[in-house]
Amino acid sequence: MVCLVESARGTIIRLTKLSDTSLIILWMSEEEGLLKTVAKGARRPKSAFAGRLDLFVDAGFQWSRSRSSDLHGLREVAVTDYREPLRGNYRDSVVAAYFGQLLEMVLELNHAEPEIFALLQRGLAYLTEEGGSRKAVLHFEKEVARLLGLGDGAQRGILNAYGKLPASREHCLDLFI
Repeated sequence: MVCLVESARGTIIRLTKLSDTSLIILWMSEEEGLLKTVAKGARRPKSAFAGRLDLFVDAGFQWSRSRSSDLHGLREVAVTDYREPLRGNYRDSVVAAYFGQLLEMVLELNHAEPEIFALLQRGLAYLTEEGGSRKAVLHFEKEVARLLGLGDGAQRGILNAYGKLPASREHCLDLFI
């Protein structure tokens, strides 16, 4: 059986422990949209993935597509931006995590959304350079709603279409009071 290896560029928006040694990585990529990969052995000290898998990291990566599930096998990661300033600030990390949670809620897996990928890149760059703000959160929501064709009322449009917003939204906005 031939195992086809595919390549993409993306940003890690969620990490989940799968086992004592493995992680599930949720990527937002230009080519595939939301993509889940499994990094077997990634939690081992001498893993080939050591130091490469962290929240908001931008990287080129290779994976093998699974025929039977939405979890694909991660093969290789080449980090292009660690976004250390973003991860070093609690408030900005909370806002960035909210951006990822919102996208996870409104997007389908394995469906390319290049405009939303570009929005996430701009949003994370803004947080890295300028820091988080209430205005940045509301603007991101408004742009997501616009790109999804939900109209101009971001919060209302997303609520009407999906029935809720991520639970972390309230905490995120409370940081700016």
